[in-house]
Amino acid sequence: MGQTGQAAAELSVSDYAQLGPLADYLRLALPGLRVTRRPGVPGPGEQGALDVLTIVADSSVFVAIVNMLPAFLKSRKSALSVTVTVKDKKLNVTGDNADEVLRVLDRFLDG
Repeated sequence: MGQTGQAAAELSVSDYAQLGPLADYLRLALPGLRVTRRPGVPGPGEQGALDVLTIVADSSVFVAIVNMLPAFLKSRKSALSVTVTVKDKKLNVTGDNADEVLRVLDRFLDG
């Protein structure tokens, strides 16, 4: 990744019950990472939105997070996905697509 500045990302999960465990997992895996849970913003025509995790970090931290997500997802009992939103672009991470997501994330952070 070419950019060393910081960017913000939001993480949401397909199973809302896994949001807390994901925050704990990220904090344990990357000590010092500031993971903030905040209310989601409803889209047009929506009446409400679920909480999201917010992370402000440099590109190397985002690479580490995306690399760790498949292990977290595979450890869950049900099919679970994490949506990472960076610069108004959404990336859906599953247990087996992290390599593809890293290539797209690289473009978002550099662009």
